[in-house]
Order: sequence, then C-alpha cells, then structure tokens
Amino acid sequence: MNQERVFKVLLGPHVTEKSAVIADEHNQFVFKVAQDATKPEIKKAVEQLFDVKVDGVRVLNMKGKTRRTIHGLGRRQGYRKAYVTLAEGQTIDFAGAE
Repeated sequence: MNQERVFKVLLGPHVTEKSAVIADEHNQFVFKVAQDATKPEIKKAVEQLFDVKVDGVRVLNMKGKTRRTIHGLGRRQGYRKAYVTLAEGQTIDFAGAE
C-alpha cells in the first residue's frame, strides 16, 4: 500500500471518553476512516503508519444526526469509524506523533 492511500484510508483518530476507556482496558483504538476503506486496508494502514501489530478490525457506519434548522429539517454528514485491536504489548502514542 502506497503512502498516499494510507493517508486517504485513515482520516484521523476519534478521540472521545469512550475511546479513551477502550484504549486503556481493551487495547483498542478508534479511527475515522474513508467510506470506501476495507478491513484489510485499514489493518495495513495502521500497521504501516504506527509500526504496530494489529489483531483485528471492526468497522461501523455512523449516521449523521438530524437537526432542525430555520429552513426545516437538515442532516449532518455521516462518517465511518474503525475499532482497531492491537496485539499484546503494542500501543499507539498519539501525543508523541507531533
């Protein structure tokens, strides 16, 4: 997988309270990914970008929230996120990536 595709597959980390708890307890990290990204592509991208061993990938589509606007009902854009499980002893440090 070339470097350009890696950055198109992984859009960034999804940082929430839930993702922080999952990272500590289950060694899983959450990423926002492209709509056309597949599980093998996500696995290769994380392994290549962060130099870790990935055990599994779970992907889900988040629907955009419906919002009431002055012009009627509107809808925010949905996105796709991936829960990436790392092997024992592996970790990703987002603070050190700067």
